[in-house]
Amino acid sequence: MSTPRYASTRGRGPAAGIGSAIAAGLAPDGGLYVPEKLPQLDPSIFDPNGLLADTAATLLAPFFAGDPLADALPAICAEALDFETPLRRLAGDPAGHVLELFHGPTAAFKDIGARFLAACLRRLPRADARPLTILVATSGDTGAAVGAAFHGQPDTRVAILYPDGRVSPRQAHQLGCFGDNVQALRVAGGFDECQRMVKAALNDAALQREVPMSSANSISLGRLLPQMSYYAHAALAWWREHGSSLNFVVPTGNLGNALACLWVREAGLPVGEIRLACNANATLPAYFDGADYAPREAVATLANAMDVGAPSNFERLRWTFGGDDVALRRALCAEGVDDAGIRQTIQAHALGHHALEQDDVFCPHTACAVRVLDELRAAGNDQRWVVVATAHPAKFDSVVEPLVGRRVAVPDALAAMLQRPAEAEPLAADDEALKRWLRSGWSGQDRHPQARAAGVRP
Repeated sequence: MSTPRYASTRGRGPAAGIGSAIAAGLAPDGGLYVPEKLPQLDPSIFDPNGLLADTAATLLAPFFAGDPLADALPAICAEALDFETPLRRLAGDPAGHVLELFHGPTAAFKDIGARFLAACLRRLPRADARPLTILVATSGDTGAAVGAAFHGQPDTRVAILYPDGRVSPRQAHQLGCFGDNVQALRVAGGFDECQRMVKAALNDAALQREVPMSSANSISLGRLLPQMSYYAHAALAWWREHGSSLNFVVPTGNLGNALACLWVREAGLPVGEIRLACNANATLPAYFDGADYAPREAVATLANAMDVGAPSNFERLRWTFGGDDVALRRALCAEGVDDAGIRQTIQAHALGHHALEQDDVFCPHTACAVRVLDELRAAGNDQRWVVVATAHPAKFDSVVEPLVGRRVAVPDALAAMLQRPAEAEPLAADDEALKRWLRSGWSGQDRHPQARAAGVRP
């Protein structure tokens, strides 16, 4: 098996091995790392009795071939993917299913990529004896997953940037509840500003020399590649039993989760049609409707983790199709759902006649995907579809519970996090403000214990 190389989407930097690409996070020219060529996979090589971790190890082996991390890949997968991602039937829809990705420690699909990345970085040698600072911009769920994955990891610090007032109260509490080597920064702006600030810091060579840094956003291959595993696992299980492909509706903001699904299909595994479910942020729906790609300022919605106006992974999406917009628009489509549609969908599926069969309560992000499927059904589409459930509805109790008229049970791991005190430091939405904060030294460990003792909450 040849050793794969990873190039920048912008084509102005040298190619790297997978370990180096994961360690760097962002390519030197500011682009995103992509494999020079996606591997082609035969479904028969996967263990039909394997767990999710086994599927992931087989799936990712060609991506890691020849790299020092290759021998550790099965252990990395077993360490990161030790919870289920069940595929269950959607109540009231005989051809509909839900892929539940929220059974990890922070009740969101981001746990999978974050835990995998942390397991990789623990095994990568570093010549620099100084701590590595992990920068992460979050629109809600990523930051908590990264915080949980790296909390207590020696010689590693995590700085979580999130848009102040634009995440749910429980999400904000999760972001600030770790302490120790994890610091939450509440930014006076939107997610796109947080993302821009992180990229500016990572691209500052002088700052990198002073403060060694890497990224834990889906701009990191270490986050993106493991997200392919649950699509492959579900699609292969279905193909073995039914001999057909699964179609997916994927809620998307920064495009990492959707891209993972697409790459599984492009690698030759039995994934059928893919539809992207967006909220009222119209960048992707406008593009797939034929407009030029034009990032715009994000608007705040109930599905806050998807409040992205300039999705980073669009660079990778275009790379996948060689920059051919026509081919890309043939391969995918995107539909937007406004807040009224989110509310109506949550309420209808929780209170409809089929609610007696099982508890179909969805988070606002998953509701966007359910809404897209409902519209497909109304138009006469009777194909086999899977809605991707990205977060547990209990994380959004202030939105969901008034709509469904009852309390939503809180998973044990989330309940434990909500019992801890939490603290977040304010930060201006300015590139230089973050750089000054990073240069000032890691003061989070000094301030945070006192804040936690005082029970300060974001």
